[in-house]
Amino acid sequence: MRLLLVSDIHGNLEALEACLEAAPDYDTAANLGDVVGYGASPNQVVELVRATMRINVRGNHDRCCCGLEDTTNFNPIAADAVNWTRGELSEHNLEWLRALPSGPLHDAAWKRVQFVHGSPLEEDGYITSEFSAGAALEFTPVHLTFFGHTHIQCAFAQRRMVTEALTLERMPSAGAAQIAKLKLDPLMKYLVNPGSVGQPRDHDRRAAFAIYDSTQHEILFYRVPYDIAGAQERILQAGLPRGLALRLEDGR
Repeated sequence: MRLLLVSDIHGNLEALEACLEAAPDYDTAANLGDVVGYGASPNQVVELVRATMRINVRGNHDRCCCGLEDTTNFNPIAADAVNWTRGELSEHNLEWLRALPSGPLHDAAWKRVQFVHGSPLEEDGYITSEFSAGAALEFTPVHLTFFGHTHIQCAFAQRRMVTEALTLERMPSAGAAQIAKLKLDPLMKYLVNPGSVGQPRDHDRRAAFAIYDSTQHEILFYRVPYDIAGAQERILQAGLPRGLALRLEDGR
């Protein structure tokens, strides 16, 4: 079985459409949170996610954009985007965001797998190093944890209490997409971030997603180009902060 994994779309319709177009056939799709915030297409993105994703975990921007929390912990640019998004979203889509569950989330079809936005230890926790990954994996009973929040495509593994950041195996180029592979060891525990669809922060401006193949025991990590200029124009036309458009060019 194949599982499509996306995270941190952040209202970027052009990036989401490019990922869905580039994705190979899959059985189920999972969204790891932050569907909205920053980007200028919140309703279109929510509706597309609702139509394609069966597994959905909420993110911190989702909570704030639907009014469950305020923007006290957000920087001024992020807060401006939240306030604009909250006013833009339809009531139907606001209700959907409010109903999203927090992680860790489990699904009966995917054994030994869990889904979170930040960390299995803390909903908004950041996993950015072997230290933070090790702390999460030590108390995680499942084989695979898929997470987002950092906007960085990566993977960590732990065996006998030793945690390491993994190097992904680059595969031969297939069209416009760049693909890397991670073979899974059933005796190890993993934390896997598919990267950000709509606002990558690893200095690679291409949209990111991943495919977990439970039959082949591997994860494929994708980077795909998308219409950045179109996404930037939407942001500027909406009157959102200019920096939100500029950062898409640099992948930061």
